[in-house]
Amino acid sequence: MTRTLSILSLTSAVLTAGCSYEPHNDATTDTQGTSGSEGASASTAGASSSDTDAATSGETDTGEPAFGPVRFIAFGDGGEGNEDQYKVAEAVELVCAARGCDFALYLGDNFYDDGVFSVDDQQFTDKFELPYAGLDLRFYIVLGNHDYGAVIPDWTRSDFQIEYTQHSDKWYLPHEWYTWQIEHVQFFALDTHRQMLGEELVEQRAWLQDELGKSDATWKIGLAHHPYISNGAHGNAGSYEGLDSTLLRGGNVQDLFDGFLCGQVNLFFSGHDHTRQWLEPVCGTTFIVSGAASKTTDMEHRDNNPTFYEDDTTPGFLWVEIVDDQMTGVFYDRDGNVDFEKTITRAEASGA
Repeated sequence: MTRTLSILSLTSAVLTAGCSYEPHNDATTDTQGTSGSEGASASTAGASSSDTDAATSGETDTGEPAFGPVRFIAFGDGGEGNEDQYKVAEAVELVCAARGCDFALYLGDNFYDDGVFSVDDQQFTDKFELPYAGLDLRFYIVLGNHDYGAVIPDWTRSDFQIEYTQHSDKWYLPHEWYTWQIEHVQFFALDTHRQMLGEELVEQRAWLQDELGKSDATWKIGLAHHPYISNGAHGNAGSYEGLDSTLLRGGNVQDLFDGFLCGQVNLFFSGHDHTRQWLEPVCGTTFIVSGAASKTTDMEHRDNNPTFYEDDTTPGFLWVEIVDDQMTGVFYDRDGNVDFEKTITRAEASGA
């Protein structure tokens, strides 16, 4: 079974796509103007394409590439349909109007508590379309643990969120894992819940290794639901919930980061813990947790990871701008107040 994707057009602010969907088993690389092509092998089945209208914005007078800024929102764990989700969305509207936004990264747990049960599920309206009705942005989606069910995972449930890409102007999830490039920045969207429980573990890793290996993007950014390091209640991969055994401690997720992502991506965004954290770089990568799109939970600091900023008291989100070799991130609260702002170079993101 295959799923292919053809991107039709892109502007720096509004992205539109045409998709053909068949049930589950291909990863996608979203390349503007390039139709899907098969990946390294039938087992990884990675159909590939990237957003490159904006990625080819001309040259300077010296012949060097001239890249426009890349601006986006990163937030997750929004799938409540509650007052805080609406308040955060209103603050995002204000910030995007003032500072500019090209798209949003939506970091999983899109529908509490059990995910959706069909492509027509009312939750798509109540917990996504209505809260974000004022945002004319493409949302690049990843899946969280709750999107597969509250307790026992139903791996087919992701199909409904993937199919919904055909039914929404802003929702974009072509596969459980996929990649796209805008300007000089390439994003790698992953499914860490499947990794954690060993579902298609080898296939996703083989796809990721292949895509990272052939990427020539200046910035490489990963995103998924589960964090590698976090001071929140879930904590660090390999010891989630303070566990020292069972798959639920996230040993597979830790192995994914240690073997395929540390030092291979400059930045990694996640949710899962309902907090906002900008952690100091480890293993050659900067990790940011932004999982407070609709609620917060208390920090636990089991591993006492050093941070530049952390908050567990107020819902909010992260605004990001990447210009050439610099990235600026600003954490806002649900009322649009600036809580923290930091600018780093690509070398600093890697801990240099």
